[in-house]
Amino acid sequence: MSTPREQVERALRGEPLPHVPFTMYESKIPQCTTERELRNRGLCIVQRDVPVHKVHRPNVKVTQQVYWEGERCFTRTFYETPVGTLSTLGEDAGFTTWWHERMFKGPDDYAALRFLIDDEVYEPTYDTFRRAEEAFGPDAIFRASFGLEPLQALISGSYLRMQDFCIEWMDRRDEILALYAILVEKRRQLYPIIAASPVSHANYGGNVVPAVIGPHVFEQYYVEHYNEAAEIMHRHGKLIGCHFDADSRLIAEAIASTDLDYIEAFSPAPDTDMTLAEARAAWPGKVLWLNFPSSVHLRNDAEVEAFTVDLLDELDNCRGVIMGITEDIPEGRWQDSCRAIMDGLERHGREHPEKYA
Repeated sequence: MSTPREQVERALRGEPLPHVPFTMYESKIPQCTTERELRNRGLCIVQRDVPVHKVHRPNVKVTQQVYWEGERCFTRTFYETPVGTLSTLGEDAGFTTWWHERMFKGPDDYAALRFLIDDEVYEPTYDTFRRAEEAFGPDAIFRASFGLEPLQALISGSYLRMQDFCIEWMDRRDEILALYAILVEKRRQLYPIIAASPVSHANYGGNVVPAVIGPHVFEQYYVEHYNEAAEIMHRHGKLIGCHFDADSRLIAEAIASTDLDYIEAFSPAPDTDMTLAEARAAWPGKVLWLNFPSSVHLRNDAEVEAFTVDLLDELDNCRGVIMGITEDIPEGRWQDSCRAIMDGLERHGREHPEKYA
């Protein structure tokens, strides 16, 4: 009997399995009786919070101020560089942070942003990663990350608000591209560090919104970086994927042209503009690591199980498919919904063994 980690690894290689494996991000599954039950049935936890490298900024002083407004906790972080000080304002929201201010406040901040990004130095933390992986055991698969794609880091990272990026892209594109160029070189410093690490696979970016950037920007400023990283990862026998969780029809052809091994967090219809069958047709050579559509969690357990079976029925072959939970599940639903999903996965494997051979 293979372990949960081994089942996911086999699916990532497109090998036969009894049924589609089930995974959940570490932040989406509280420790409890149901968690233990699901793990005993083969659920694999995706651990993303143990990096294989750490980041230093030797010439940037970082300070924080924490304050409360009633029951709301805010943190203002200052980044002091020799050419100016940047700041962010975040609000603690439990499992995430709500950002009220990003670093960029106006054109005067470009010099400090260039310095801040260029000052990053990367150091491998392989031993820390190995110890964490060994301590957790075979019920989890540990994943590394390259961070966001260079342009995407300026759209949905901590530097600019998306609205500011769009304005600056039109009014001061040369400044945006100067930041982009620095980020490209910094990512290139990370490729060999992650490729030589103990990790089996790594995500490169994601949360791309095609309606914002359009297919031409994606083709010009994203695809080459996936391929460059993939070439180095493949040289070390490692896999690389991207977190494409939005409507992807506009960029589906460009995604197909990349050397990415898997498409992670893909949420099929009804939550996006592509069905699972359409995704498999668009990306026939890539593993589909899904996010179970969040809206379906609101249905009753029998409907969730039936949806899971019907979803997989769209495919002629279910090898190279992983079911995942990468988004929040409505409060009070996660335990029953996840049981129903696993029931559906196991049932589909029993009823259609020919699709897994």
